[in-house]
Amino acid sequence: MSGRRTVKPAVPAIWRPREYQKRLVQYLEHGGKRADVAAHRRWGKDEVALHWTATQVVERAGVYWHLLPEASQGRKAIWDAVNPHTGKRRIDEAFPPAIRERTRNSDMAIHFQNGSVWQVAGSDNFNSLVGSPPIGVVFSEWALAKPDAWDFIRPILAENGGWALFLWTPRGRNHATRAFEARERDAEWFTERASAVTTDVFTPEQLAKERAQLVAELGSPEEGEARFASEYLVDFDAAAPGAYYAGLLGEAEKAGRIGRVPYDPALKVDTAWDLGIDDYTAIWFFQQVGREVRAIDYFETQGEGLASVVREAIAGKPYAYGTHHLPHDVMVRELGTGRSRLETLTSLGVFGVSAGQATDPEERVNAARLMIPLTWFDAERCGRGLERLRAYRKRWNRTTRSYAGPLHDQASHGADAFGEFALNRRGSPSTPRPTRSVGGHLSWMG
Repeated sequence: MSGRRTVKPAVPAIWRPREYQKRLVQYLEHGGKRADVAAHRRWGKDEVALHWTATQVVERAGVYWHLLPEASQGRKAIWDAVNPHTGKRRIDEAFPPAIRERTRNSDMAIHFQNGSVWQVAGSDNFNSLVGSPPIGVVFSEWALAKPDAWDFIRPILAENGGWALFLWTPRGRNHATRAFEARERDAEWFTERASAVTTDVFTPEQLAKERAQLVAELGSPEEGEARFASEYLVDFDAAAPGAYYAGLLGEAEKAGRIGRVPYDPALKVDTAWDLGIDDYTAIWFFQQVGREVRAIDYFETQGEGLASVVREAIAGKPYAYGTHHLPHDVMVRELGTGRSRLETLTSLGVFGVSAGQATDPEERVNAARLMIPLTWFDAERCGRGLERLRAYRKRWNRTTRSYAGPLHDQASHGADAFGEFALNRRGSPSTPRPTRSVGGHLSWMG
């Protein structure tokens, strides 16, 4: 890149990059500021990050973060991790005690003699970190992290000339894959996609054994092959293990039903919600023409009150609304106020609310499976929602070594809202069920 300052810190003598890691290390040594590496398991992603950061904490005094999706993962994978080849903690290999001032186990931070600070933290709680802003950040397991973390940190690094390193293994097509594909076309970025068949970490025999073991462990060839394709072949389009809708959405993409789906002012917009208090609130926006369903928009937020949600998601959009489908718990009265969330929504000007009944999650899943083949999705406005649907998966029970119902995580809120609409929408193929309207009367949906 023209005009870039060349910096060539020496890689610590105790560590040398493997042959296939050298392209990344050389990019960083020559002043590169943005790198995104999607690589197979055991590629040594965190190893490179640790030893690169070790050169930087002495090269430029400042704050450096190594972020895992959650702080507990960071403690296990980085802070307490031991190199099986040497028997030493990885942080002790990367950051020799001789250059440290103090090490704080409580908040997983190392303070160095020149004033630098390196800290392991969770990208789910990045804004809780106090002190000076970072000048170097590693996003490890980026595919599982909150993308909001980069939105927060990006302007900081742009202002102070800092660097960012993204390291991950695919988990279905989500924010990490979309960002990677965009960065491949951006001259400011270094990108690398490394399958296990392109490195010497595993022999063909070992890869065959890994594949067979995954099939045996997961209990089905389909799930085992999906996990192998994702984690070893770095296949962006492999379904996440246990995913409910990834295959159907793959078919929708191939059929051209994920693209541009404009709002039609002649049609009412129906919404479907999943409400969160300290959790996520998700809202889908649909229009229907006969049996065809058009998903034209998606909204998601976290930790916001209903007033803020209504102002931004409902009043803030130029839609003429039909029915707002909400889950059954919208009728529950809150202890503090004695009002139900339904009454709160009505007071905020949201009318035409229909509250569903408590149902088995599998009912919503089955209804959604029937609706997806009838649905056209706006790829841009529903991007986050599609990410949630692709990631929605079954919960793996380690004890019984089997799947046991839906996993409650970041993806489940958007998926539950989608399923709520599929179950109760006009023209739904599911059995008609009574749902309670704003006035308290029962109306038959379906």
